[in-house]
Amino acid sequence: MTVVALIPAHDEAGRIVATVTAARAIPGVDRVFVVDDASSDGTGELAKEAGAEVLRLLTNVGKGAALDEGLARVREDADVLLMLDGDLGETASQGALLLEPVLRGDADMTIAAFPRPKIKAGFGLVKGLARFGIRTLGGRAGRAFAATAPLSGQRAMTRACWERVTPFAFGYGVEVALSVRALRAGLCVTEVTTTMAHDATGRDAAGFAHRGRQFSHVARALVRLAMEPRR
Repeated sequence: MTVVALIPAHDEAGRIVATVTAARAIPGVDRVFVVDDASSDGTGELAKEAGAEVLRLLTNVGKGAALDEGLARVREDADVLLMLDGDLGETASQGALLLEPVLRGDADMTIAAFPRPKIKAGFGLVKGLARFGIRTLGGRAGRAFAATAPLSGQRAMTRACWERVTPFAFGYGVEVALSVRALRAGLCVTEVTTTMAHDATGRDAAGFAHRGRQFSHVARALVRLAMEPRR
């Protein structure tokens, strides 16, 4: 069984080496594939030097499209797909916790739940919208699923799962769409407690702009999911 770690990254030069190094050290991971989404800081080159396979995109396409590009390159090998963000650094090693239930056959999709942040970033509007969408559009399973980490991009999926829930949604709508589609399909989705950490945005102009884009992308994904035929 081949496990592929798929890492989308844009301008993550500060953490990508540690992320790739940690991902490569996870027991059972066979390939680490980084999609460099038109970074301008050498992210792709650093990832390659750290031992990852790298696909460099010439135009910034956003997270969802970058993941689609990466999956197209690894889909024949990926019996299990481990999704990790490029800014996890050393904590990417906890991808092992996500793989365990999937490899045992106890879950079709696992989602990393992060610790509560020490510093408040936003006001919870994006998370609230994502939770509402999962509960409303995820069918009976969605209503029963208590999503504490609806926006977490750190996930492990079986082939049977990722074939049902892809292609990926646009931009930052990726995660909520994965959860909704998996729950609609009656797949077993489980959150896993971790101490993963990434670069959190603050309560400044850049942070609010980022969360505004997130909110827009999640809302767009939910509208499309509401009209999407059940898989």
